[in-house]
Amino acid sequence: MTDGKLWYAIAAAGANLLGAVAVTWRSRWSTGALDAMLAFAAGFMIAVALIDLFPEALTRGGPRAAIVALVGYLAVHLTQHVIGTHFHFGEETHHVSEAVSVAALVGLLLHTFVDGVAVASGLDVGGALGALVFLAVILHKVPEGLAISSLFLAAGQGRRRALLAAAALGAATIAGVALTSRVAALREHGLALAAGVTLYVGMSNLVPEFRARGGWRLSVAFVGGSAVYFAARAIVGA
Repeated sequence: MTDGKLWYAIAAAGANLLGAVAVTWRSRWSTGALDAMLAFAAGFMIAVALIDLFPEALTRGGPRAAIVALVGYLAVHLTQHVIGTHFHFGEETHHVSEAVSVAALVGLLLHTFVDGVAVASGLDVGGALGALVFLAVILHKVPEGLAISSLFLAAGQGRRRALLAAAALGAATIAGVALTSRVAALREHGLALAAGVTLYVGMSNLVPEFRARGGWRLSVAFVGGSAVYFAARAIVGA
């Protein structure tokens, strides 16, 4: 792993911890701000997946890339809804069992590992795509860290274990970055895998999360996420 990729990986992992710190050291969290962040992140992530990741994956891998993307989409669905059945992108306010919190963490590890694969694969294509994918990852890393840490707190596991849970997600992301260049399957299919997982997180995790609240402001934030994507794309020259 090059120094550049290492710093991207550390920054992404740090965003998980930032979200955890926000919920473990703050007695009250603005649900409105969190919902707006989720809506914005969803718009940005879906745009990256459809406009950059999918086309680039198909160019490099042909029709097989579409199958890999579908496998990634389904794999995240299974891990989050079979293993970690209770996880959602938001602060947990009800008591849950310790087993539920651990299962949610295990279910998220594949997703966060692929976050790292996505960043590394994007950087392998070029700095512009790598920067866009990194932004997409960062945008959902903070609420992700907040969500898993609040789930551990709701299970009565304390601040230390809540922070460690978020750190585990960050470590999985670093592992994804590190292993992409060393594992042939990830080098070959990383972009396609990232496309499927990014689309799942944006469309199947984040959109239902903020749409359940309703309100025009969240719809504006969602569209705004896509608009900012195009602005960022123009700035980085993608």
